[in-house]
Amino acid sequence: MNPGIEAVRVKGSRILTEGVHRLPAASLMLASGVIRSLDDLKKPFVTIVNSYTTQIPGHTHLDELGRILKAELEALGFNVWYTNIGGAVDDGIAMGHFGMKYSLPSRELITDQIETIVGAHPCDGWIGIGNCDKIVPAMLNAMVRLNIPAVYVSGGPMLAGRQGEDLISVFEGVGKYSAGQMTEEELRALAERACPSCGSCAGMFTANSMNCLAEAIGLALPGNGTIPAARWTGEGVELNPERLELVRKAAHALKRCIEKDLRPRDIVTLKSLDNAFILDMAMGGSTNTILHGLALAHSAEVPYDLGRLNELSERTPNICKVSPSRPDVHVEDVHRCGGIPAILKELARYGRTGLDLDVPTVWGTLREAVESAPDPDGDVIRRVENAYSPDGGLAILFGNLAPKGAVVKVAGVAPEMMEYEGPAKVYESQEEALEAILRGDVRDGDVVVIRYEGPKGGPGMQEMLAPTAAIAGAGIKAALITDGRFSGGTRGLCIGHVSPEAAARGPIAAVRPGDRIYINVPQRKIELRVSDRELEARLEALPPFEPKVKRGWLARYAQFVTSADTGAVFEI
Repeated sequence: MNPGIEAVRVKGSRILTEGVHRLPAASLMLASGVIRSLDDLKKPFVTIVNSYTTQIPGHTHLDELGRILKAELEALGFNVWYTNIGGAVDDGIAMGHFGMKYSLPSRELITDQIETIVGAHPCDGWIGIGNCDKIVPAMLNAMVRLNIPAVYVSGGPMLAGRQGEDLISVFEGVGKYSAGQMTEEELRALAERACPSCGSCAGMFTANSMNCLAEAIGLALPGNGTIPAARWTGEGVELNPERLELVRKAAHALKRCIEKDLRPRDIVTLKSLDNAFILDMAMGGSTNTILHGLALAHSAEVPYDLGRLNELSERTPNICKVSPSRPDVHVEDVHRCGGIPAILKELARYGRTGLDLDVPTVWGTLREAVESAPDPDGDVIRRVENAYSPDGGLAILFGNLAPKGAVVKVAGVAPEMMEYEGPAKVYESQEEALEAILRGDVRDGDVVVIRYEGPKGGPGMQEMLAPTAAIAGAGIKAALITDGRFSGGTRGLCIGHVSPEAAARGPIAAVRPGDRIYINVPQRKIELRVSDRELEARLEALPPFEPKVKRGWLARYAQFVTSADTGAVFEI
């Protein structure tokens, strides 16, 4: 990648520890307490990269996990560097205002920070501790970019409320309140009880989806995605001992990787990426997983075509639905029923998905975890014979409105809306659309089009949870299409990642109010009902795109970011 990182791959911490000319660096290590004497220079160095912050509930307990991990690594004979990274964004807090534009760009920012840390302070391996939406894929991307021994461990999912509430209950409550179906007092009470503990929000939203996929990819241990961060006690909640034990096991997994010289690019291959997407299809994860999975493939230099996902979906039954697709089931319920290994076990029994259980992982092979997993309980994790659908919970739609593809979470779409046609209601931003929805301008049968919210156009491709939750909460039967993206909390006929985006003169920029739009999810089609000649003429008449942000980090991001169909990555 560059001479510095290549040197770290070959020599690791020996860059800093060999030769008397490195003693000034050793003196500084003594000052910081990383080593206790010069004799410690003979021991390998590992780095803990933590994303601890009190700004995100998924991260508020990561300092405690970091302390446990540091102690375990030191007991295993390592010198331990410990660092926290910045730039983490809580999507729920950033939602609905300009701050959400920073969320997706933070993935690149965090990956770059980790490259900086390891490049400047060479080590023999590292562990990432993260949890929420962009931090997880950022750490995975950094692992394959650096390609030195590495392990990822998450902080775990949040508990659901005592009455089964979660964050999406509150977002949809806003829609119910706007429709007169809930009082302000009821909404306030719901907000007070919906998020009862630390951890990433309790449903199969983006953070938990990615934490689960990390198991299937092989960069994290079994239980990474489903062991709750906390557990109930008689008086409230406390950190979950099972999660703390997983953190200790992660230290041993890193030791194994270093001893075997097992590196992330040995693990992240076409087969392991297929495994991850097969799991994604089976559990109907967040549409964001496609964005991040493609970015991981790009970082690992594994060619991965977006259309391949439909091939996987066609042979992968949807056997598990979790909130928001099934509001009464949360990630803690999946863990109680055997977690990700139990889902994979049923898929392996089915045999048609192409799942490969013999790929390497940081701790062994997937087969070891799958063979010891329980059989499906029949409710939270269904048998294939009783699947929610014979194909996967995510799909890629193509057509003249999205020549390079668009993503839909099939698991969240009602059966009667799988084939749908309606007139377009066109909005140039998420904020404009939300105002229209809340004042009652969107009706049953409409197709809400939100554009200029893609990676370049937003910039930053902000999530659309506020308008989608408002539609769902108000009980409106309408579709929503955008070149932006959705939260894992989104449900309904919501189609995102439309590519090319409007800012790149994609066809979505040419949609006019009242145009008919046809959607056929089973046939993977999305069509604007205008002629090719008319569409071409409209596109030619468009004025040049004027960037919304012209200075600072977001302006630089918009200049270099690529389309959603390639993972919204930087080409360099």
